[in-house]
Amino acid sequence: MQESKLLNSLIHRGSDFLNCQYPIICGAMTWVSEPKLVAAVCNSGCFASLAGGNAPTDILKKQIEETRTLTDKPFAVNPITIAPSYREHLAAIKDLGLQYVVFAGSFPKEKEIAIAKESGAKVMCFASTLSIAERMIRFGADAIILEGSEAGGHIGHVSAMVLLQQVLFQVGEKIPVFIAGGIATGKMMAHALLMGASGVQLGTRFVMTEECNAHQKFKDAFIRADARDAISTPQYDSKLPVVAVRSLRNKGLQKFGELQLRLLQELNAGTIHREQAQEEVEKYWIGALRKAVVDGDIENGSLMAGQSVGLVNKVMSVQDMVDELLTDASAELECIKHRLNNI
Repeated sequence: MQESKLLNSLIHRGSDFLNCQYPIICGAMTWVSEPKLVAAVCNSGCFASLAGGNAPTDILKKQIEETRTLTDKPFAVNPITIAPSYREHLAAIKDLGLQYVVFAGSFPKEKEIAIAKESGAKVMCFASTLSIAERMIRFGADAIILEGSEAGGHIGHVSAMVLLQQVLFQVGEKIPVFIAGGIATGKMMAHALLMGASGVQLGTRFVMTEECNAHQKFKDAFIRADARDAISTPQYDSKLPVVAVRSLRNKGLQKFGELQLRLLQELNAGTIHREQAQEEVEKYWIGALRKAVVDGDIENGSLMAGQSVGLVNKVMSVQDMVDELLTDASAELECIKHRLNNI
């Protein structure tokens, strides 16, 4: 691994905020971002979020304790605002002694951010528009993650390229902003840092590591996939507002479409409330993701993947992956410096 002075000068803000050596975040992925992977990422000098998912609170507490036995480095816990267990997770935050909380799924309310901050944790929130970023900052968020629609799992509808211009350039001086969605290389990381990002978040690349516990069939599906294979789910009707999910096309994705249509029929018939329908949607994704990640059922399970899946073709250790990102980012910065000096 070869780091340059240029890279070190660009990463210090993000590193200081995350209290780690390199501001490279492993995003929270349900069934994937578990203690072993989180600890491996943190021990490599980077930062990771432990996925809250819909785990019972006692299980989440055990995972936090297990992670703490595997690393003495800071990490985040990721409550999902649209998960059925969210209220229980939120209530438990005050007793967990967390250093960082990353809200995901939807956008937390001001009182929910306050609960996390009162516990002593730093709070990170996602934003998909400038107005949402400003609202999260007003509510007390300590940092923002801009996740473009290229990402895997639950996503917004705006690409990272637009969010850079719409949000990063507007609030990047006020608060640390981390970029996510479609980032898979050190070169891209270098350019994100040059544009003012405090760091980057990756998900799909961390799936393709030896320390990731995902089933080999899940990883093999990633190796075979191209960027165009990772598609976003549609919303059929505003009566059932669902957060879009990006995953690889398979029978599981088709079944989700059928589920939406069935739930819309039940909503129209008045046999189910909207909140119940939305909960059914989340239960589906959590269960379908487990089928794929844990059981290796890549036909009926959910293969949540970002479009950067087209940029990964092998499994490597977390440390080797981090070394590659840093070496390539440093080389790209030196290349840019050389170009500018020759203008």
